[in-house]
Amino acid sequence: MLNNMTDCEEGEGGPNSQGDGNPKESSPFINSSAASDVEKSQQYDGKNMALFEEEMDTSPMVSSLLSTLANYSNLPTGSKEHEEAENNEEGARPSKKPVKAPQLGTLMGVYLPCIQNIFGVILFLRMTWMVGIGGVFGSFIIVFMCCSTTMLTAISMSAIATNGVVPAGGSYYMISRSLGPEFGGAVGICFYLGTTFAGAMYILGCIEILLIYIVPQAAIFKIEGLEGPEAEAALLNNMRVYGTIVLSFMALVVFVGVKYVNKLALVFLACVILSILAVYAGVIKTAIDPPVFPVCLLGNRTLLSKAYDVCAKVVEIDNETVTTKLWRSFCDSDSLNATCDEYFMNNNVTEIQGIPGVTSGILAENLFGNYLEKGMMLEKRGLASDTDPDSPVTSSNRYVLADITSFFTLLVGIYFPSVTGIMAGSNRSGDLRDAQKSIPIGTIAAITTTSTVYMSCVVLFGACIEGVVLRDKFGEGVNGNLVIGTLAWPSPWVIVFGSFFSTCGAGLQSLTGAPRLLQAISRDGIIPFLRVFGHGKANGEPTWALLLTAGICEIGIIIASLDSVAPILSMFFLMCYMFVNLACALQTLLRTPNWRPRFKFYHWALSFLGMSLCLSLMFICSWYYAIVAMGIATCIYKYIEFCGAEKEWGDGIRGISLSAARFALMRLEEGPPHTKNWRPQILVLVSVDGEQNVEQPRLLSLTNQLKAGKGLTIVGTAVQGTFLDNYTEAQKADQSLRKLMETEKVKGFSQVVISSNLRDGTSHLIQVGGLGGLKHNTVMVSWPRNWKQPECHQQFRNFIEVVRETTVASLALLVPKNISSYPSNGERFTEGHIDVWWIVHDGGMLMLLPFLLRQHKVWRKCKMRIFTVAQMDDNSIQMKKDLITFLYHLRIDAEVEVVEMHDSDISAYTYEKTLVMEQRSQILKQMHLTKNEMEREIQSITDSSRGSIRRKNPPNLRSQHSAEEGTSVAEKPEEEVQLIHSKNTSTPTSPTSPMSPAAPAGGAATWTDNKGPDKGKTLLAEPNKDLFNMKPNQTDVRRMHTALRLNEVIIKKSKEAKLVLLNMPGPPRNRVGIENYMEFLEVLTEGLNRVLLVRGGGREVITIYS
Repeated sequence: MLNNMTDCEEGEGGPNSQGDGNPKESSPFINSSAASDVEKSQQYDGKNMALFEEEMDTSPMVSSLLSTLANYSNLPTGSKEHEEAENNEEGARPSKKPVKAPQLGTLMGVYLPCIQNIFGVILFLRMTWMVGIGGVFGSFIIVFMCCSTTMLTAISMSAIATNGVVPAGGSYYMISRSLGPEFGGAVGICFYLGTTFAGAMYILGCIEILLIYIVPQAAIFKIEGLEGPEAEAALLNNMRVYGTIVLSFMALVVFVGVKYVNKLALVFLACVILSILAVYAGVIKTAIDPPVFPVCLLGNRTLLSKAYDVCAKVVEIDNETVTTKLWRSFCDSDSLNATCDEYFMNNNVTEIQGIPGVTSGILAENLFGNYLEKGMMLEKRGLASDTDPDSPVTSSNRYVLADITSFFTLLVGIYFPSVTGIMAGSNRSGDLRDAQKSIPIGTIAAITTTSTVYMSCVVLFGACIEGVVLRDKFGEGVNGNLVIGTLAWPSPWVIVFGSFFSTCGAGLQSLTGAPRLLQAISRDGIIPFLRVFGHGKANGEPTWALLLTAGICEIGIIIASLDSVAPILSMFFLMCYMFVNLACALQTLLRTPNWRPRFKFYHWALSFLGMSLCLSLMFICSWYYAIVAMGIATCIYKYIEFCGAEKEWGDGIRGISLSAARFALMRLEEGPPHTKNWRPQILVLVSVDGEQNVEQPRLLSLTNQLKAGKGLTIVGTAVQGTFLDNYTEAQKADQSLRKLMETEKVKGFSQVVISSNLRDGTSHLIQVGGLGGLKHNTVMVSWPRNWKQPECHQQFRNFIEVVRETTVASLALLVPKNISSYPSNGERFTEGHIDVWWIVHDGGMLMLLPFLLRQHKVWRKCKMRIFTVAQMDDNSIQMKKDLITFLYHLRIDAEVEVVEMHDSDISAYTYEKTLVMEQRSQILKQMHLTKNEMEREIQSITDSSRGSIRRKNPPNLRSQHSAEEGTSVAEKPEEEVQLIHSKNTSTPTSPTSPMSPAAPAGGAATWTDNKGPDKGKTLLAEPNKDLFNMKPNQTDVRRMHTALRLNEVIIKKSKEAKLVLLNMPGPPRNRVGIENYMEFLEVLTEGLNRVLLVRGGGREVITIYS
């Protein structure tokens, strides 16, 4: 018993064992190597790991795995490394300092950065104007819509961010890993462009505050004295010049050191919070003691503050009436009897309080919108005005005018950037102590805070400030003050300087974040042309990305108008948020096993609602910007799909593909396709050489040219051996197939089967290729070259078995002959014909294949010709008419020709060729010689037989043929079909047949191994003399006759054709005489360059019906 066990062990795993052939370290089997590793046994001794010690190199112990995961650090390539690199630049840096673990909590890491990014330039510069134009009610709807969108997006983002560790990269990382590289790249670029244009918007806001509210005299293009379009152009030119200067300075600051930006971030944040607190303090003060803030109106029109010194037409000085500056603005002289503007004379000047206070009841007046056309005057509601509708408006430059045409959707586009910035926390995920806890709490808390502030500001502005002051965008009626500053306490300058520094800080943050985002996309390698932007300074600073960011930012600055830039970045941010919601919804609905978010308060319906809101807001803001943004994203998506790097990130789109594929496959299982939907689903059988390279690459070229049908393609090959021994060869063959498919642009799948012999391997491919209803219906296999050579004997037997199996399985079969002469995909035929020889109906394959080929550019210029064969009793003229009608109904353009084949006597050449063929078959059965001897003996016997045939003419050949015809007149069409479906029947007149060999079985015993001079004599032993007296099988003679006659006709008509398609005769039903079958096919196609033999699958593949 013990000996048996030892023997078994040695046989299983001993040195002589076949095993898996892998070294011990990489082997998946226990005891795969006989030599024991002493160190390893000592290492795991006492750890209860002996059973698994072989796998420790590839599968670590649980304790070491947990230790690795617990110490995982996901620090970003960002500010920390940059600071360390700068600090370490002095000296040789002998050793790298250990990087500290991230320590930021929810407040400092997520909440405050989000607050800083969300509050920004729009709140200070445009919020009051939006409330005045849209009304409290309309503005509240806008704010509520935008804040709801960001809140729903934050919920989706929290779910994604808490579904595993999110390395630095924030939203781009989350979207790309959830939706795949195509969506990730497209959305990443959109988010990058949005962040970049946000930088431009902040810089423009900064310049607007500087030039209008702080130092108006610093303007290079002077605005004083200019009116209308000229003043507007001067303002925009000032913005462009100063914007470019500020952008250059900010880019330099970012280039020199990010650590300065990060250190100033808290200062900028303090400015924002202080400004907002000043506004709330001012609101409270208006309830107690409203400030004196007069606004001068003429009738109901608001006057420019620079147009008057006193809000009156005349004043009493020393009992004398004196005209004011306002009078001089509207009249042609100082005198009281001067000619004045009609409206000026008919209306009184009134002074109202610009900030009546929260208790004044002004809210009711500001409740509804007051949208203005460009150039319209700001008018107070409810105030009487004497206006002549027929008289033209004069002296309009004395009033406060609307600078742009306003409407609801414009307000949405301008306001939305003020709610962006919700990604600030997730972007810093690498710096957080517990990102999965901090990101949801911090982000949602920040959005709740900012939304509350925005909504309360809408109501409070409407309740405190006069409507004409709210609609005064640049404070022209209130002495050029910032409107929100007029409300602030203790001084308007708190808001002015606070907003100025906050916009500077936000601009710096954008110029810091955008290049890093571009660098992350570039380093992922999914967009090839962006790879250059992945490089930077030695410390990882994205220098090239910063240059590109500054260049794109300059585009926004050249636009120069804050109101025009805001909708652009709204588009890109909305698209980004839309895809965050889509990612969450998809992951939830697909229920992927890895979708286990720690944040539980999400639902796919909320994500879809958020996605719908984003899409709606995009088209509400600006439908043409939305189309442009979606076009950019689509172009990037398709570019990555076709040219980008293949990435497998376990994304949701792959999950959708799997679900959709499963659904489609289940639908396909319901039944076979209708004839109209039939297309060739091709299984291409190729052979590989010893190096696992494909031997017939042109097969794949032909497959590509046939794929106008857009069906399934499976390229399969068989590797001889066992799975354990030959797995690596199979993998190599699979890689070779994939590479060739990629080269030939064949879209499909590769499949490699390992089998003990190639015949079974090919059979397995035919049986199991495809999945469910998506299976191949056509097999393509190359014609076996040199099949007559003894070493290729098995090759042609395998080929015939493939023909048999496809017939049994009702699969169509395509056999290209001389495949090496077929055109490659790069060649073009400028003229020529594709000839179809339609001998028997095969379901329409012969008609369909040339049509598909002519869809490809290689064959597009070739014309199609169809030849059919008419027998003696056929009406060839009627056949041609019927065929033309049939092709007309099939919508196929082709020339038609009917070839008449009259009965003719079987020639002596046919008889001789058949006899030689049968003798060769008999000899191959009897002879068991070596390769060289076999070739020599066959040649000598063939030469002898030819000589005997020339000497002796068979006397009863003619009568036999006549008798054969007489007995089978009724079966004449069936005999033509014999070429396709052979019956292998032996006539009584044939002395020998393949079923009954002429030589007795014992004939082989007379062969001797003598190598002396008597070898030739002993070779032709007595029993083998029957080989020279045998008569050929009449069935074979008829078939050879048909093959020769057809070949003559085809050569005559189609010698110059670029391709000949021909019905392929069926194989013999039994395995006797298969060499004869190959000979018939060889004779049938002899002298033709490119032949495609076609066998139908037993079903109609083309129809005349729509």
